[in-house]
Amino acid sequence: MRTTGRNDGERGDGLVAARIATVLGAFRPGDNTVGVSELARRTGLAKTTVHRLAGHLADAGLLEREGTSLRLGLRLFEIGQLAVRRRGLVDAARPYLADLREATRNTVHLAVLEGTEVVYLDVLRGPDAPDLPSRIGGRFPAHATGVGKAILAYSPESVVAQVIEAGLPRVSSRTITAPGLLRRQLARIREDGIAFEREESGVGVVCAASPLVAPGGHAVAAVSISGWATRMRTERVAPAVRTVALALSRTLRKDL
Repeated sequence: MRTTGRNDGERGDGLVAARIATVLGAFRPGDNTVGVSELARRTGLAKTTVHRLAGHLADAGLLEREGTSLRLGLRLFEIGQLAVRRRGLVDAARPYLADLREATRNTVHLAVLEGTEVVYLDVLRGPDAPDLPSRIGGRFPAHATGVGKAILAYSPESVVAQVIEAGLPRVSSRTITAPGLLRRQLARIREDGIAFEREESGVGVVCAASPLVAPGGHAVAAVSISGWATRMRTERVAPAVRTVALALSRTLRKDL
């Protein structure tokens, strides 16, 4: 027997929410304004659907109109600021990250794990570092990053299994795609407190990372230094990264 009423309404609400998320997610870094036709092309939705949704989003302040084009609205920015996970963590970590960047002139990251990906909470770019794709709020497959492996090494088995079962896509020619090899690396990272990433996220880029560990023994975030493989010796910067991670773990112990 076909169910009606509430179930149909819930499915309808879910469809609208998914379409709204698709429209907002179609905006890319560097976009100033985007036309409705281009949004329809990017999302695969009908132009009339995008036009209708965009109107509602503009009325709510989530999008702003500029002629016939649209840009992300200030209201969305305000909500995003409220949604940043562990704002206190970002604020507390910033001086440490700044010192790491100053000392190494390489790019420093603070990231958390969400699903099978890491989300970058803070990125301080170094003047001598490569032009990395990482950005604040950006995502990257956890298994292909130093911060991701550092967090996974101190995560429950169920979390590691979820990442492996989802597949280990190849990001570069050196990305770890074999579950057994990844598990062996995670075991070593758990012993040493340091994760190394050697051109696994991109050719020519290396990284040293260390987890921020809560009292229960699980990682809630990780910090890293990334630089050119030909210029940065990961073993040399690793102790500084580890020191920062331990200091932040102690500083934030009550909050973690």
